[in-house]
Amino acid sequence: MSEHQHNHDHDCGCGHDHEHDELVVTLVDEEGNEIDMALVETFNVGEQVYALLLERNNPEADGIIVRVDEEDEDMVLNPIEDDEEWERVQQAYDQMVASQED
Repeated sequence: MSEHQHNHDHDCGCGHDHEHDELVVTLVDEEGNEIDMALVETFNVGEQVYALLLERNNPEADGIIVRVDEEDEDMVLNPIEDDEEWERVQQAYDQMVASQED
């Protein structure tokens, strides 16, 4: 899974002045260790939704971007395994971050 360095603060993007409950997802790494990740932002690239996850107990660690799919009305997070898809997502994310910094 590709990782993306992330050192920016973001809001939920809903346009309202309020806080949301933190959505925490537990991932399991290659060695079987559980890592709590906070979903800090979602964004669209075309019709597809992607999510930025940051390690909850180590905010200085690299974040990861995953694809958000819907299966039977449930949100499912999937790794981005296609290089072309990853390039499009990374480019869109970098542009979004740059526009927020302006």
